[in-house]
Amino acid sequence: MSAPTTSTTPTNSRTAARIGWVLTGLIAIFLIFDGVTKLLEVDEVRTASIELGLREEMTPIIGAILLVCLALYLLPRTAFLGAVLLTGYLGGAVLTNWRVDKPLFSTVLFAVYVGAVVWGALYLRDPKVRTVMPFVR
Repeated sequence: MSAPTTSTTPTNSRTAARIGWVLTGLIAIFLIFDGVTKLLEVDEVRTASIELGLREEMTPIIGAILLVCLALYLLPRTAFLGAVLLTGYLGGAVLTNWRVDKPLFSTVLFAVYVGAVVWGALYLRDPKVRTVMPFVR
């Protein structure tokens, strides 16, 4: 008798996709909030952006870029492109925070944590991504 295999069965695939979409929803809520507060130029967000060395007029543009990247990520057809663009956006956040000596693990690397969840969620929800990035067999 052979041991049961751990290959992806339709049930496991459906479960993975559900978990991926839940993670995607959580990330989306967070990033929508972040993007909209930038677009609306909320005082606290504008002040924080200025403290990071950004010009005041950049805040809504950054919010719009974030929301476009997120929209691409949420659409299954463009999700991979959206994940790549979000990775670039989050990389900019890492550099911006690091440049002004923010705390490493709580602030600078926070964007890395978000990026890991972005890719992890996409990996779980999209079987095509799992074939391109076969981490687990």
